[in-house]
Amino acid sequence: QVQLTESGGGLVQAGGSLRLSCAASGRAFSIYAMGWFRQAPGKDREIVAAIDWRGSSTNYADSVKGRFTISRDNAKNTVYLQMNSLKPDDTAVYYCASRRTMRATMTPEDYADWGQGTQVTVSS
Repeated sequence: QVQLTESGGGLVQAGGSLRLSCAASGRAFSIYAMGWFRQAPGKDREIVAAIDWRGSSTNYADSVKGRFTISRDNAKNTVYLQMNSLKPDDTAVYYCASRRTMRATMTPEDYADWGQGTQVTVSS
């Protein structure tokens, strides 16, 4: 089990960029797949991006492909989400989560440990 803390959210204009960070406690982080998810008001939680334990395999939701990049630094126990060309539709609370296994999936139910979330608001 890991404890996860997101940071880096905020208010940005459309077309701008933000970089989210997710700091994890626990040595197990380095062997866990990680994911970034988001939930907008009145909508279900959806996956944004996922990364395997080594950072060698990544997957993205179609809505963010080419704009967002997930990465990780196991030495720092941190996973990142670089978000470029932001749109008002990207406004949501963003969460990171760990899967307790090495391979990433795009299914929220596969992820066991969750952070508290960080708000991202994109103004038009």
